[in-house]
Amino acid sequence: MNTSIGDRVRALREFRDITQDQLAQRSGVSVDTIRKLEQGVRESARINTLRNLARALDVQLERLVGQPTMTRQLADDGGLLALRDAIQDPGSLSGVLGGEDLEDPPGPDEWARQVTAATATYWSGGYSSLAATLPGLLRDGRATARQHDREDVWTHLALAYQLAASLPTQSGHPDWAYTAVEKQLAAAARASDPLLEGMGVSTLSWVLLRQGRWEQARDIAERKADALEPPRRRATADQLAVYGNLLIAAATPTARGDHHDDAMQLLRLAESAAVQSGPVRAYGTAFSPTDVRTQQVNVALAGTEGRPDVALTAAAAVDLDSISRPVHSASYRVDVAQARYQTGDNTGALELLLDVEADQPEWIRFQTGAAATVREMLEAERRRNSTLRGLASRLGVDPAL
Repeated sequence: MNTSIGDRVRALREFRDITQDQLAQRSGVSVDTIRKLEQGVRESARINTLRNLARALDVQLERLVGQPTMTRQLADDGGLLALRDAIQDPGSLSGVLGGEDLEDPPGPDEWARQVTAATATYWSGGYSSLAATLPGLLRDGRATARQHDREDVWTHLALAYQLAASLPTQSGHPDWAYTAVEKQLAAAARASDPLLEGMGVSTLSWVLLRQGRWEQARDIAERKADALEPPRRRATADQLAVYGNLLIAAATPTARGDHHDDAMQLLRLAESAAVQSGPVRAYGTAFSPTDVRTQQVNVALAGTEGRPDVALTAAAAVDLDSISRPVHSASYRVDVAQARYQTGDNTGALELLLDVEADQPEWIRFQTGAAATVREMLEAERRRNSTLRGLASRLGVDPAL
């Protein structure tokens, strides 16, 4: 039997031994909305409402909405649990006697090639494939670093741990991701690269955001951006890219806290840096004016009361074809679909979500924003829409409303 969001809200509220009125006071969500969710009169709410409820109930959003926490395909030699074991390797702890390497690790050049290939797999949305290969990649990377204590090897080990943080975050395991970021930052320090450390902080900010720790996510990203702000006349493209990524990382939690003007100011600074740098690929990510403009759409939808009209205005300035990473393109289009739905364009929202599903069938299953929008569309449908209900079923949303 499927469990609705309202069932989970009621169960968690009762476990906390608080009333609907108390939950309303803690979350800032109206008691009428909470009552309708629990009674099944409403099957969902806007994603920002769900985030506030999750925070008030002291649970992760993924648990409240029932986000999938496993990849689509099973692999014989890897998977998310194997990735957890590789991230939380007891043998890497001080004072623990680790086992000996059974095979010769790859050389530095081959190791770097494997990390580059794994990064491409992540940004193309191949989560099952990456989950199968990343555990072995981390083990090989640690062994390579033991045999070749070189800064370039530590650089690629930091980038491998960046992937090891990103994949669990996307798949609903942010606690594993936090451990991976710790190791990413340690490897970046061994690489003696402040910009690599900056990207580690950007990753950490995202992990904290997914844990609901918005103030900390904003604070660490802003402080690191201030520390790494380059002298603009002599700035390199990489310096500008890392600085800009940190500003973007700070903008999202700022908007979640309903400080939209501050968030937009951060993005204006990031866009200025992106115009100066031009498109950059560095440290396992990309940075360009288009990347910043897509975040303006996301930020406009964040907070207690999103601004979908502002989001669509910002979307008009985005050249979709210039978004270089398939997963980033998909994320942006999910935001636009949400804005379309909230401004009454149900047909346009559904068409866009179906396009994203066709491009990224595995990735979209992990997106709470996409699932929340589909739930709202189901609740509001006036006539039975088999296409919408088929999408809902594939996303794990109960279409039997």
